[in-house]
Amino acid sequence: MALLPFRKTKASRGGASDLEAFLKGFSIEVMPRTAAKIEDFRSLLPAGTRVYIAHIDGTPIDEMVATAKRLAAEGFPVMPHFPARIIADRTTLADWIARYQGEAGVAQALLLAGGVDAPRGDFHCSLQLLETEEFDKAGFTRLHVAGHPEGNRDIDPDGSVKNVMEALRWKQEFSKRTDADMAIVTQFAFEPEPVIAWAEGLRAAGIDLPVHIGIAGPAKLQTMIRFAVACGVGPSLRVLQRRARDVTKLVTPFEPTEILTDLARHKAANPDFAIEQVHFFPLGGIKATADWTAEHGGAVPRAAAATA
Repeated sequence: MALLPFRKTKASRGGASDLEAFLKGFSIEVMPRTAAKIEDFRSLLPAGTRVYIAHIDGTPIDEMVATAKRLAAEGFPVMPHFPARIIADRTTLADWIARYQGEAGVAQALLLAGGVDAPRGDFHCSLQLLETEEFDKAGFTRLHVAGHPEGNRDIDPDGSVKNVMEALRWKQEFSKRTDADMAIVTQFAFEPEPVIAWAEGLRAAGIDLPVHIGIAGPAKLQTMIRFAVACGVGPSLRVLQRRARDVTKLVTPFEPTEILTDLARHKAANPDFAIEQVHFFPLGGIKATADWTAEHGGAVPRAAAATA
């Protein structure tokens, strides 16, 4: 598929170098069906890039494990999703963990509630998955949990952040009991100011888990808006809506340059800022996101032929 040319965003030398530093160690999210379209990830991603595998409702565990095995064989650390609401019971959870570990060498997991309204089994939230201690028993070295800079209506129907913050406080306490490293990975957003305020609010609340900020990779504006609505991205949707009023911008990809440059500058000026890494949702395609990161200072991918 031909990609539309990226727009160049002018930045000061300091801004560009800040962005390059901010992008170091970025991660990216794929699904089995999108990963299958990539011949070799080594030609796109820097060595050591963490690759999350989203577990969409209805995807067989066999496909998830096969994708994890393929990515691990290409040399990437893999972090599959464990959506609580589609896991039937503790036996199923233990089986998934064993399969990921035994067949693909997985030792990392993202625990989240999942994208379905009603639980299909015994679990309804990621806290319950953590409480089983199955990940600790299996020796998982890293556990990530979800964060929502703009809140989450599924968790707080009244629009507040009360329940979300209580859950993060519990996970903060759990992080002291587990041997695994923990971090918060967030839903994507399009404005830096709400993200900065949210991250600083975590620290004020005594939550010191590192944050991996979710960012949407380059994509057509219509694609961005569709995903933003589906994923419940609220206040910062206005950024896309303002852009949609300019018909000349409808044919060029919306890129994350502006929000990431602003966050990078804030991080450079405030080294203790809670955001530690960037996590990309490649809404416009894995290759488009990989190309953007390389263009804006990300590490150069290995040549697949040289490492095969």
